[in-house]
Amino acid sequence: MKSIFLLIVVSLVLRVTHLKAQDNRPNIIFLLSDDQTSIATGCYGNTQVVTPNMDRLAEEGVRFANHYNTTAICMASRSTIMTGMYEYKTACNFLHGPMKPETFQKSYPVLLREAGYYTGFAGKFGFAVTDGESWSDKTWDVLPVKAFDSWAGGLGQTNYKTEKNKYISKYATQYPHSTRAYGAWAEDFMKEAKAAGKPFCMSISFKAPHLPFTPDKYFDYVYEGKEYKKPANYGVENAEHLAPQTKTGRQYNGYEFWRESEQSYQKAIKNYNQLIHGVDYALGMIRTALEEQGMADNTVIIFTSDNGYSCGAHNFGGKVLPYEEASKSPLIIYDPRAPESARGVVRERVTGNIDMAPTIMNFAELEVPAYMDGESLQPLMIDEDGIAREFIGLFNMWGNDEIQAMSVVSKDWKYIYWQYEDDSMSPTEELFNIEKDRMEMKNVFFNKKNTKTLKKMRNQYDRQLEVFKKDVVDYHDYQKYQTLFDRKASVEQKKKYYLDLYGQERKN
Repeated sequence: MKSIFLLIVVSLVLRVTHLKAQDNRPNIIFLLSDDQTSIATGCYGNTQVVTPNMDRLAEEGVRFANHYNTTAICMASRSTIMTGMYEYKTACNFLHGPMKPETFQKSYPVLLREAGYYTGFAGKFGFAVTDGESWSDKTWDVLPVKAFDSWAGGLGQTNYKTEKNKYISKYATQYPHSTRAYGAWAEDFMKEAKAAGKPFCMSISFKAPHLPFTPDKYFDYVYEGKEYKKPANYGVENAEHLAPQTKTGRQYNGYEFWRESEQSYQKAIKNYNQLIHGVDYALGMIRTALEEQGMADNTVIIFTSDNGYSCGAHNFGGKVLPYEEASKSPLIIYDPRAPESARGVVRERVTGNIDMAPTIMNFAELEVPAYMDGESLQPLMIDEDGIAREFIGLFNMWGNDEIQAMSVVSKDWKYIYWQYEDDSMSPTEELFNIEKDRMEMKNVFFNKKNTKTLKKMRNQYDRQLEVFKKDVVDYHDYQKYQTLFDRKASVEQKKKYYLDLYGQERKN
């Protein structure tokens, strides 16, 4: 009897010790802006923008210089961020389908909550979770409201007017623009988590700076009277060297406000930057709240965006394409517990949105599941050689057939295979030395000096495609890309997969 009692006591002691150890795990804040290209951030070298809190975060943490979104469009990118899996495994994107509930169960918010974290989400969730076929996220029944301890997410693209967002409308009087309202919600969430006695994982997905460019008037003074210089690769004349496929979609032919007039451009870029400044301000609100709640010394902050934005570069608006402005975003990670040698540093190794979930899992002291395609960036924060990756894959499986493409990128080189072909255009290969030509002004594919590099990049592309073929799901119309992205496939093999705007087989 005594032995049984002793066993129970020991078991209780061990359990209490385990719970205490769990309570010492760091809090994790994941902040996501929408459509923020990396060069729209001061610490990435842009002297025309005002982002003091992002810059401070980089000064105290780690800035990742070559961070790519493996699919540069919000629905697919957010699915990848949540799960650490490429789009062809999440099977979630516009015109394809929603995320299946069993896939969402593999996401970092679910796994951390199961492991004892107090979890919260606010802002634009961005994708549906359902067994249905519709990818629309505009009804509450397809959003995982109950998967979090605290929910303040919204429908669809959400709204810049705080009062129009159900779960944060109570902040509308003091913060009529949603960006600052999310900062206020964050403070209340921290208080809830503190009362729960658990480490927390808080994810906020701002609408800003997504269209419509409707900035918070509170910040009108920041850019008042400012004139912006256009980037060196701005305009149609700087797109002549690019693949013909790129000039067929709305990214090239739409978004007229970037090129209608000088006045139109200045208005657009001012409003875009002012929206980003609002996100920067909210970051400052969150850091102040951490200090006030006594949580700052044990809270990791990750800041990034779901994709970049072209802002008129090469005559492009929007995102989607694998070029630098559209596919790259800022990534800054701050860990107050990190050694001084890992503060204020820049890492050049290529990283991707597939790395967000594994990194969060690592910070939470949980094993990274084998199904995740990314890597934890925590070792890279400490050491430039913390991860061995040299290449990462980029995909676009959305939009008109011509712009759907696959590519591979390293910190120095980018190879793009534009698969589409018909009577007017052939498959096109592009090779950019982005170490020396960050603006991608010269396709060096035909330069014989780059023969070895081209061979290496093609080999990496083919390896990535083999992984794709092995892992791609068999639903939501993803199987066809095994053929479309194959450099050796013929036009006859491809053309049966081309679709018109109504989803019907396209006649070439």
